[in-house]
Amino acid sequence: MSNLTTTNNYYTMQLTLPLEDMEEKAVSKRNLAPTFKPYDNKQMHMILDLEALIPVHHVARVIDDMIEAIPDEQLFAHYRGGGRSSYHPKMMLKVILYGYSQKVYSCRSIEKLLQENIPAMWLAAMQQPDFRTLNDFRGVRMKAFMDELFETMIRKLIADNYITMEQYFLDGTKIEANANKYSFVWKKSTLRFEEKLKEKIRETLRHIQAITHQEADEHGEGEPEELPVKLEEAAAILEEKVEGLTEQIAEEKSVDQRKEMRKKRSALKKPLKLIRKDFLPQLVKYEAQKACFGDRNSYSKTDPDATFMRMKEDHMKNGQLKPGYNVQMATENQFILFYSLHQRPTDTRCFIPHMEKLAASSLPMPKTVIADAGYGSEENYLYAIGEEKEPRFDVLMPYGSYMKEKTKRYKKDIKHAANWTYEELEDRLICPNGRYVRFKKYLTKKSRSGLEQSFKIYECEDCSDCPLKPACTKAKGNRQVHWNPVWEELKAKAKKALEDDKKSAIYAQRKVEVESVFGHIKGNRSFRRFSLRGLEKVHVEFGIVALAHNLLKVAGIRLATFLQKQTYKKVGRKTLRFFRPTFLFKGLIGQPLCHFIHDVAEHHLPGSKPTSS
Repeated sequence: MSNLTTTNNYYTMQLTLPLEDMEEKAVSKRNLAPTFKPYDNKQMHMILDLEALIPVHHVARVIDDMIEAIPDEQLFAHYRGGGRSSYHPKMMLKVILYGYSQKVYSCRSIEKLLQENIPAMWLAAMQQPDFRTLNDFRGVRMKAFMDELFETMIRKLIADNYITMEQYFLDGTKIEANANKYSFVWKKSTLRFEEKLKEKIRETLRHIQAITHQEADEHGEGEPEELPVKLEEAAAILEEKVEGLTEQIAEEKSVDQRKEMRKKRSALKKPLKLIRKDFLPQLVKYEAQKACFGDRNSYSKTDPDATFMRMKEDHMKNGQLKPGYNVQMATENQFILFYSLHQRPTDTRCFIPHMEKLAASSLPMPKTVIADAGYGSEENYLYAIGEEKEPRFDVLMPYGSYMKEKTKRYKKDIKHAANWTYEELEDRLICPNGRYVRFKKYLTKKSRSGLEQSFKIYECEDCSDCPLKPACTKAKGNRQVHWNPVWEELKAKAKKALEDDKKSAIYAQRKVEVESVFGHIKGNRSFRRFSLRGLEKVHVEFGIVALAHNLLKVAGIRLATFLQKQTYKKVGRKTLRFFRPTFLFKGLIGQPLCHFIHDVAEHHLPGSKPTSS
């Protein structure tokens, strides 16, 4: 009786002894010496082919294949030429992408990887750029071609049938910036401090008018934007008077007169110092801060492009305000299709800029965009429809109150006008108390984003003695209903699409699609904080993270395909796995031939390329 055992690429036969022989062997009194495989770490080893040590499904091979598919001219166009020879851009890209795929985000750690990691050595062809060169390539050089590189890689994935760009699962997440979380600047505080400073400046100007005996209309308070000019004029007058008094003091011989003149000069120097050392620099500082804010409410001193946002620290959503960026990202088959970075903490106003950036790229526009209720606004729905009422793309996007409106509590609540009876011919509503709520006027409002919204205002005929008024409205007068016909029509279309069986099944995939990718990046890959500062550099860094994620996905698919090609055979109670008979030849200097052949069988890596001896 015999059992067949395998060791990667060679087979051995093992004889099974009868039970009686086993018992005799157990009671044998012979002292057998232990045997070991040859081991000598001081012996010289020679690796003939570094590539042969890397399996075919390894992510390093995927990175190599993808980067080599990029035309050289696309990367060489960003080099001026002349001077000292640069490292090849493809090599630098491969090394950085491999580092990010291994959760190594520091350039110093990537430099160490090139000295210790075999796949990194192979990708770099044994070259070892230092961390400064790697950081310069990542933070400066890649800014010029990051978008083009990402689009090239996505088109390659489309050509290889990994994705189709038909279904576009969109969502956003916040990633912490590389900034001090206590170096915040708030817009409200800046405006308040600026107003206090301007009031102090006006008081100082009035004091200067009094001590210099100027007329009030010559140095009046003026408009806020005129204050710097007024301060410069007042400072020029003060300097002129101070110089005049200095000359008079030098010529005056009377001690008492000189003391009096010095007091006058000190009284003039004090407001002059305030203007030069305090008021003018502070005004410049506040103007620079307001320019940095833009339409934001805060920014970080360490990274002015970062906005303070509430970060989710744990599953209970307990967090704090930290400087960060809002990453908008779309996926399909859990591949990252496109991304954009924003300084706004909410997703609603990031939808149109994200889609506009996608439209400006060379990638195809999706057929269907799937997003959560955070994007469901009138402006976003109108953008999807398009100006000519021809949809740019279909949307599966609920509005904010979609789930709430499906509850029994909402349907029974009398304060919601959607639950009232509407008479179209008379254009009026009937409240729960049976009273008419008639059309009163039209009203146009402008939203925070600048969208003009048209409302129809309805008002109840009399709510004075209504017993249902406390549950209906908190208004002191009659109940008014602000009805937006365009918004209600858009909500009805969104609701109809979400209640369709096929489309609802697509929408249900959203959590599996984009949320899983966020979990992989922030949880499994531990990328929760940027290493670079500034919106442009942060955009590049997340692009590297996205490319590394896609390459890891391709490597996972290759591994699954590789495992499916393996042959399984059941021998007795065990299932043995047979690999294809490919061999790796590795020469060991000074080692006997039998040991060399044994080493080939023991250290063979599945799927590596064969080499000729």
